[in-house]
Amino acid sequence: MKECAITFYYYEDIHAVAPFYEDVLGFELVLDQGLARIYRIAGNAYFGIVDGNRGHLKHQPKSAALLTIVSEDVAGWHEKLSKAGVTGLSDMLRGNYCEHFFFEDPAGYAVEIQRFHNPEVAKLFK
Repeated sequence: MKECAITFYYYEDIHAVAPFYEDVLGFELVLDQGLARIYRIAGNAYFGIVDGNRGHLKHQPKSAALLTIVSEDVAGWHEKLSKAGVTGLSDMLRGNYCEHFFFEDPAGYAVEIQRFHNPEVAKLFK
């Protein structure tokens, strides 16, 4: 399975910054989840903005950025990282849009591994 990555920035008001990314920079909106908007910035490169007021900053209290790796094998990644003893490894989580988990890199930056539930959404990121 070929993974892809999405880098997320967190904002107090994503609707205030969305016109900058959409109109000024011209990023293609691929997915609007309400609390997050994901853009294709080039080929298979993605960038997202997230509403930080909806509790999502708890997963990255040291930074307002999140690297998300989209993969079909979320459980396999979780097992691998658990065995490696990575810092800040969360339990497997199942939200409305995806199954995922979080962990920290050695410097404390947040990383997420996720799989979208909806196959129509998942194919946007392949």
